[in-house]
Amino acid sequence: MTVVEERANAAEPGADAGTARRAMIDSQLRVSGINDAAILAAFLAVPREDFVPEARRAVAYADRAVALGDGAVLSPALTYGQMLIAAEPTSADSVLVIGNPGGYLAALAAKLADKVTLMAASGDWAKAGEHALVLVDGAIEELPTALADVVAADGRIVTGVVERGVTRLALGRKVAGQLVLSVLSEADFAPLAAFIARPKWSF
Repeated sequence: MTVVEERANAAEPGADAGTARRAMIDSQLRVSGINDAAILAAFLAVPREDFVPEARRAVAYADRAVALGDGAVLSPALTYGQMLIAAEPTSADSVLVIGNPGGYLAALAAKLADKVTLMAASGDWAKAGEHALVLVDGAIEELPTALADVVAADGRIVTGVVERGVTRLALGRKVAGQLVLSVLSEADFAPLAAFIARPKWSF
């Protein structure tokens, strides 16, 4: 379950957002094994506070998820760091980010790849065409068949998955036209309503 941070960030009183951003990198990412120089540079370059409501800017750099309203959640920076480490994006990749809201993850990806497309989880992403890398900003309980159609034959997908109520990070590749996911580790994702499993009826 995603825990939403309500407290102010741990930066010193009066510290600017840049200081808080660097503190996030040092105290949340580096200590957790996120040490890729290009990925850390992306986190430093993208103002996380720009992706939360004005009233929540004080908690933008907390080490937990931030509620954005209307059920949307900004995952912790560590979750996005784990995703990008697993994804290994390159400048040659065409990246599709699916999520609600997904903007922060897309902005990070844009620092690492030349072409990034952002689509809502409830949008018509199934017609987005094939991409070398698909990033799902949230956890999938049920894997849509159409998701395989947006992953290129030699591409990969990084997403959260829900397993017995626990969210985990997963890396997937297309095998014989089907997506095969490998769970990597536990990670703090918010489940996406568009990918919740449908109730199964028995008689």
